[in-house]
Amino acid sequence: MSSEKDTGAAATGGADAASGGETRAAHVDHGVHTDPAALVEFSSAAEHEHAAATPSGAVTGYDARRTLPFGVELRRQFHRRRTHLVLGLAVVVPLLLVLAFELGSDDPDRRSGGFIDLATVSAPNFVVVTLLVSGSFLLPMVVALFFGDTVASEASWSSLKYLLAIPIPRLRLLRQKALVAGSLSVLALTVLPGVALLAGVIWYGADAAISPTGESASFGVSLVNLLLAVAYIIVQLSWVAGVAMFLSVSTDAPLGAVGGAVLATIISLMLDQITALEDLRVVLPTHHARAWTDLLAADVDWSAMATGAFTSLCYATLFGVLAARAFARKDVTS
Repeated sequence: MSSEKDTGAAATGGADAASGGETRAAHVDHGVHTDPAALVEFSSAAEHEHAAATPSGAVTGYDARRTLPFGVELRRQFHRRRTHLVLGLAVVVPLLLVLAFELGSDDPDRRSGGFIDLATVSAPNFVVVTLLVSGSFLLPMVVALFFGDTVASEASWSSLKYLLAIPIPRLRLLRQKALVAGSLSVLALTVLPGVALLAGVIWYGADAAISPTGESASFGVSLVNLLLAVAYIIVQLSWVAGVAMFLSVSTDAPLGAVGGAVLATIISLMLDQITALEDLRVVLPTHHARAWTDLLAADVDWSAMATGAFTSLCYATLFGVLAARAFARKDVTS
């Protein structure tokens, strides 16, 4: 009997100890303080909350046309470092050319020769030379950078899938990205000649422009011709934008998309130098890249510029459609 009482007492004591241990454990402060009343309130609100939906299945208030606004995306891309570097380069290049002509010019009063020889005659002439020396590589690279980086960079940051999960319709995302890239490209392509014109006025004066054929045009007429030339360059480089955008949706490597578009430009320029191709060179997108120089003549021949603009727009449309088709079918995992 004594043994059974001892066993019972031990069991009772063990139960009390366990109960006391549980009570102490329940009162351990883990640093998390939750208001029970708040939990009840949140639970009640969640039970009575019902997300309304439209007939299409979308949540009420969702409008695909309001996703990824142009202004938001423009500010986002404008504040990126590569945008600042490109715009900075557009400002520096004309100043470097001024320095080069100041250091190397042995006849600053020359009034005849080619475009390079006439660079220091007046501000319009200096702008023409700036566009010529930058037109083969720098300007296409600027367009390739903005368009080739636009979608591929989102994929490389693993943010593209989250943009699509908002959801932003794929074609709208591609359109908004293209519009922003085009706006930044136009900005860079106008800053370059704008800075060149300002530098030319300061160093060489606002005098009449002289063409290699000896024809001259007043400063006002030259400005109009330069505006038309810049507009043509923007349209002519649209084919680079199309190629870069197609490569941007086809790869997750921004440098690959940008480099591919620049490589396409270089290959086209190389093929255009092969005279054995004869009339086949007309279909190359870079064949009429310098057709804007016809604006410097007294009697402007618009045929070359019309052909060049049409060819570039055809390439831009083709690669734009291919980009939209590829992006619509792409399995986005990054």
